[in-house]
Amino acid sequence: MTGRNEGLTLDPIWLAPEAEFADGVEARGGLLPPGLAGRFPGELAVALRPERPTVIANFVSSIDGVVAMAAEEPSTGGAEISGSSESDRFMMALLRGLADVVIVGAGTVRVGRRHEWTPRNVVPPLAAVFAAWRSELGLAPQPTTIVVSASGKVDPNHAGLSTSDVPVIVVTTAAGASRLATMSLPANMRVVAAGDGPNVASGALLAVVRDTGARLALCEGGPHLFGELLRARLVDELFLTVAPQVMGRDSVARRLGLVEGTSFGGGLGRWADLTSVRHAGGDLFLRYRFVP
Repeated sequence: MTGRNEGLTLDPIWLAPEAEFADGVEARGGLLPPGLAGRFPGELAVALRPERPTVIANFVSSIDGVVAMAAEEPSTGGAEISGSSESDRFMMALLRGLADVVIVGAGTVRVGRRHEWTPRNVVPPLAAVFAAWRSELGLAPQPTTIVVSASGKVDPNHAGLSTSDVPVIVVTTAAGASRLATMSLPANMRVVAAGDGPNVASGALLAVVRDTGARLALCEGGPHLFGELLRARLVDELFLTVAPQVMGRDSVARRLGLVEGTSFGGGLGRWADLTSVRHAGGDLFLRYRFVP
């Protein structure tokens, strides 16, 4: 299934009429530049919150709800779930193109052994187009990668974290920062200790994002990190690609909103409004805006 949906347009099926922004709401994006608009008709814009960075999340899911596999699986990344859908990679690149920072958990980094969390990494032929678009939007050439790791067990030589033109921040605990202080870190990487507790609290993570000057943060998971942010009511929108396959491996599956069989919401669910539906081949691209 390598290269499934190569070059297909993400055609709109339904757009909520009420999805347009109210007067006075600042937004990032709009009509895409010519090099991208042919693949994504219409606008792609995200409202920017005035009081804190806007947080959006992006996942691909099988039709039985699997978004990630356990680390012991031989292949655990999103490409396995999407069937290496090029259309899904294009959607991922669009969201990275809009974002100031891309937030990932340490587990996601370990799975993406050579991945770089930039637009150019997932659609190399359009690297120059994305760079020009970000320049037009007044953004840095590449989004900052923020890795969340309570333990500080991050490989500083990871191919996607040691590229000189991609800023990287490892957000960790005091103990994790002590571990990383013993290592030789690349010049593009810095470490921020966010509190003295055993875990990185969502509020502390958001404070680090804010301190970078970011207005728009993209969370790419995994499910546990997404769940923690959602529990803290910090996720504003979810972009969800539904790929037309069934994974059928319950013992190792990680589903969106379920971490090791426990509801991330602690009984406190959050409703979301569906604001758009697009498709490319058999993939559905859903966009939800969470109710405050």
